[in-house]
Amino acid sequence: MLFYASKLSFLLMAPKPQRIRHMVGTTWQSAMKKARTMSTDDTETDSSMKDAFSKYADYLNNINDKRERVVKASRDITMNSKKVIFQVHRMSKQNKEEVLDKAVNDLKAVTDQYLSRLVKELQGTDFWKLRRAYSPGVQEYVEAATLCNFCKTGTLLTLDEINATLLPLSDPSVEPLQINILDYMLGLADLTGELMRLAIGRISEGELDFAEKICSFVREIYRNLTLIAPEMDDSSDMKQKMETMLQSVMKIENGSRVFRFHLDPEKACFSVHVRGSEYIPLLGSADTSYPLLGMLDIE
Repeated sequence: MLFYASKLSFLLMAPKPQRIRHMVGTTWQSAMKKARTMSTDDTETDSSMKDAFSKYADYLNNINDKRERVVKASRDITMNSKKVIFQVHRMSKQNKEEVLDKAVNDLKAVTDQYLSRLVKELQGTDFWKLRRAYSPGVQEYVEAATLCNFCKTGTLLTLDEINATLLPLSDPSVEPLQINILDYMLGLADLTGELMRLAIGRISEGELDFAEKICSFVREIYRNLTLIAPEMDDSSDMKQKMETMLQSVMKIENGSRVFRFHLDPEKACFSVHVRGSEYIPLLGSADTSYPLLGMLDIE
């Protein structure tokens, strides 16, 4: 205390220029000390900020790399699922079992070789973040799987049954990839278009019972999706597909006479009803009780 008092008295007794120089020197030393402290704090802040943004960059780079791999896997699933669908359309009365067995084996190959890659990429992660990257492939896979199942058993392959086939592909210690309800329903909407083409092909071979079964099946899918679609949050894709589905239902219900096509291969020259007990007489038959048939000179 006496030291500070003596120092203060010295400053008061010292000449004015000397007092000013002493005060400036003290202020400068305090400022330098404060600057050094702030510099140390800023360095630590910059280092922590740099580390944080480095982690953010690594995370985004990893997500982008994974997205590219997922998109590639989805494209492979789409392409090979389409091949399964094309295989089903080769079906005829003579080779039905053979064609369907090959289609089922091809579908299993798609599951084991391509869908398994997608499962390994997405299992144990928040796979919903990358849904838009893999959704097209999953929808095509659902379409192929449900088409094969209907042609084999005449029933609808459920979402639980599809997801059950994915469980063996996943590591039991992590959360497995599961197909969500939206992708499943979008796949079912696409299925109706393939069933419409299949029904027209069956009519061309005189399999009206099978065509009628397809018609009832598609009508039931459309009826149920009509009840669900308005309640869906992300329903823009579904609304567009519902319109296409209605056209498919109408084409099957109207039927198509496929003895000779116009330029549009999905519209036959003559319509036949697939709803009741009508039958198609052979082209050129003398049975004139059937409208528009029994005429030999059809152009």
